[in-house]
Amino acid sequence: MNKGLLIVVSGPSGAGKGTICKQLLKLEPDVMLSVSATTRAPRTGEIEGKNYYFLSKNEFESLIEKDEFLEYANVYGNYYGTPKKYVEEKNLEGKNVLLEIDIQGALQIKEKYPHGVFIFILPPSAKELKHRIVNRGTETEAAIEQRFKSAFDEINYVKKYDYCVVNDDVDAAVDKVKAIIKAERCRITEDIDSIISRFKEEI
Repeated sequence: MNKGLLIVVSGPSGAGKGTICKQLLKLEPDVMLSVSATTRAPRTGEIEGKNYYFLSKNEFESLIEKDEFLEYANVYGNYYGTPKKYVEEKNLEGKNVLLEIDIQGALQIKEKYPHGVFIFILPPSAKELKHRIVNRGTETEAAIEQRFKSAFDEINYVKKYDYCVVNDDVDAAVDKVKAIIKAERCRITEDIDSIISRFKEEI
């Protein structure tokens, strides 16, 4: 019952998933952010094992062959991936590992780690989604339209997740995610027989 969870959070651009995850990490000491591996060079201030595990291309591809990633992708010539070992070690320590990731990566993980907790963050409406994307003020009108279209298409994947949280208020959305984690820690799992046996031994 003390084993931790892998919590996978996804959602379209503008849904506010990054804000929710940051707030959750501040409030929940038993939730920690997953550390990814990458083949890109470290940036100023980045720390090995905290920001990323920095690997050579050969090291990364060797781990791919050994099926050591829950998911991985090649982005502009550099690999990025989620190491299985890190997640499994932290879960055994009772830590809940949080992974904020795109939908493709999340679906890869679900195939290999179906007992993870998959949460999809939705904006309250299409109008609000577009408003959030526009308010960033960092992109051209054409780029905004493309991002909005992609976000609208991504919403179709919500059915593949375990939970959906509508982010109409950040604090309320964080509370819902916390409630999901609490409920999942109480879920009946495959090790329930060993828990019952230990309980009976103490009687």
